[in-house]
Amino acid sequence: MKPSSWLAIAAALVAVLLVPPLLTPGSEADEGSQIRSMRVLVPNAPGGGYDITARTATKAMEDADLLGNAEVFNLPGAGGTVGLGRTVAERGNGKLVMSMGLGVVGSVFTNKSPSSLLDTTPVAKLIEESDIVVVGKDSPYKTIGQLIAAWKADPGAVQVGGGSSPGGPDHLAPMLMAKAVGLAPKAVNYVQFDGGGELLASVLGGKVAFGVSGVGEYRDQIAAGTLRVLAVTSEKRIPGIDAPTLSESGVDVKFTNWRGIVAPPGITDSDRAKLVSLFDRLQKTPQWQEALQRNGWTGAFAPGEQFGSFLKEENTRVATVLKELGLA
Repeated sequence: MKPSSWLAIAAALVAVLLVPPLLTPGSEADEGSQIRSMRVLVPNAPGGGYDITARTATKAMEDADLLGNAEVFNLPGAGGTVGLGRTVAERGNGKLVMSMGLGVVGSVFTNKSPSSLLDTTPVAKLIEESDIVVVGKDSPYKTIGQLIAAWKADPGAVQVGGGSSPGGPDHLAPMLMAKAVGLAPKAVNYVQFDGGGELLASVLGGKVAFGVSGVGEYRDQIAAGTLRVLAVTSEKRIPGIDAPTLSESGVDVKFTNWRGIVAPPGITDSDRAKLVSLFDRLQKTPQWQEALQRNGWTGAFAPGEQFGSFLKEENTRVATVLKELGLA
């Protein structure tokens, strides 16, 4: 080979080594604040609250160009603890998150799960949501008073369905209602469904006397008139829902559900910071603000360590409530 050829090759190699690679909007070098793709595990069936929250959040992110693409997949079972176990087992995976909430906190206790939410990496608390007491349009119960009267007369005959396992919000709300009206929580005939989607058919078909679920899960059915809301569990009435609060109906219960995002344990500080930043930026988008209003959700953003502290408090609170109700 001619000396001039060797010199040309050497010069080219030097150029490759010394000149930095070209950066594109989606390159790794730009990932200090960007996430190109993410998998979101939903620990209950399609149509439930965690599912709706996950799909709503990821669509808002994609529409706002905060995220390239997201895969949302369902792994139901044992009140969310099957999905929790999978998330904990994915140690170090900074591209996976799990949609979760109060229901998983309770399920850890009632299912004696070997994994706890305290084993995960807290990313963000996203929303708070009222539960609603609903019946099908053909139900004989027109008011919460009529329902309570029938329930007290024969607790076992008045089945209540909920989209969470014992210890979850849709279970705790009717248990607190029962206690408030003088019924022993253990006398309540509670039928468990894996999410509000599964519960819906039984409420519409009259297979349970009433259901308790999140307001955002049934907005369409309420608007269409196929479901009738008898009461809401929040402190104040919900705009757009023609129903009283439990408190103003003489049932001394105020109850609010919440949902958030956790990641596997052992992820890097960099991955954790990216995830927290992603959900922080989501809060500021018009797409997310519209979703909050559409679903009747209250924004309750708490990032990272702040959410971690909240999870510890909720863990203690739920354990206490379950013991007080004789359910743990």
